[in-house]
Amino acid sequence: MKTMQATEAKNRFGELLEMSATEPVVIQKNGRDVAVLVSKAEFDRRDARLSRRDLVQRYHEESIEAFAPLYEALAR
Repeated sequence: MKTMQATEAKNRFGELLEMSATEPVVIQKNGRDVAVLVSKAEFDRRDARLSRRDLVQRYHEESIEAFAPLYEALAR
């Protein structure tokens, strides 16, 4: 992962965008990491993974509600 200072990111914004197309770029200000720039494609991949995780969690919760008596009987 590449790192760029905030002032440099401002002055070289076009290059920053190009760098983010191949890997995330950490933006630092006063020596602290304050942001990470990722490509739209990488953002979409990460967002899809989160969406799937939320969907699985919802189905799991619905299953527990719908089949609670069965699960309780099996646990005995």
